[in-house]
Amino acid sequence: MERKHKLILVIGLISLSLLTIIFVTILFCRRRKTGNVNRDMEEAELECKEVDVVVNTADLIKFHGGEDLTVHEILDAPGEVIGKSSYGTLYKANLVNINSITLLRFLRPTCTLRSKEVMPIVEMLGSMRHQNLVPLHAFYAGSRGEKLMVHPFYGLGNLAQFIKDGKGEAHKWPTICKISIGIARGVNHLHTSLEIPIIHGNLKSKNILLDHYYQPYVSDFGLHLLMNPSVAQQILETSSSQGYKAPELIKMKDANEESDIYSLGVILLELLSGKEAINENPIPGQDFYLPSVMRSAILDDRISDLYHDDILLGVSNDRRVVIEDGILKYFQLAMACCSPSRSLRPDMKQVLGMLEEIEKVSLL
Repeated sequence: MERKHKLILVIGLISLSLLTIIFVTILFCRRRKTGNVNRDMEEAELECKEVDVVVNTADLIKFHGGEDLTVHEILDAPGEVIGKSSYGTLYKANLVNINSITLLRFLRPTCTLRSKEVMPIVEMLGSMRHQNLVPLHAFYAGSRGEKLMVHPFYGLGNLAQFIKDGKGEAHKWPTICKISIGIARGVNHLHTSLEIPIIHGNLKSKNILLDHYYQPYVSDFGLHLLMNPSVAQQILETSSSQGYKAPELIKMKDANEESDIYSLGVILLELLSGKEAINENPIPGQDFYLPSVMRSAILDDRISDLYHDDILLGVSNDRRVVIEDGILKYFQLAMACCSPSRSLRPDMKQVLGMLEEIEKVSLL
């Protein structure tokens, strides 16, 4: 009888141990899946070899739209990693207390300037407000040199994915016009609203965010200003590999207004063609630098190959002529933006005016 009780006790202890192991395993897996920004930032810090000297680390700098944010909620927010680069990590975070989804950008300490150099730039970026720019709601500099930028989250994702998915709305002429004009308005504000223009430096379709009404928001503007020189140059090189880098930047290091316009021209061609821009070496003797899928159609004088038939789907013959003329003017504008000579490219105000005129005439 005593042996029987001992056997039951042993089985009970083993069962309890197994249940404990299973519970701890499930808890660990759930924590890894959900995560929070603070822990992920701490893990990222282990990879850093240097730490900035940081000033005013205790304060969260808030701008319009971020008045209700707190450091505690931002750092402890459950976050999902939606993008990574050599200089930082992008999170989609749920701020439970204020019932808001937000975009958190963590910048690695070794990649950014010292905080006392960063703060004036942050103040300037935080003051930028336009209906087609992604606003900076808050900025946090931690005690180990980590830096965190807080932005609103837009539900439709980025323009590159929108074009790649190829859904019907992406091929509609009114939507193409709306997105193009919105991007141009945002970049024009960067170039003209202050005494010294803010150069984007990394304008590409992945850095254009969309809401559910297909309203575009230019993101990542001025980000290179926060980086040390080597990382800022790396950002430009990444842009080059993806097809958005103006040819003069092969010899010049600094991005400029004209190089932003070149990048915009490539985005316009992406919108028109529904195809991704991929940088390739230009063919000798050609007077433009464009991805091959776009270049071949242009060389063969097949402009119709650059847009989907869906653009003209259901359009009457009378309207078809007007829209086709608008498409031609849109294409010619994109090509002017992509001129290999920066002096021949239109400025952003001219680009915006021409896009608005194209929309006005072709959508009457």
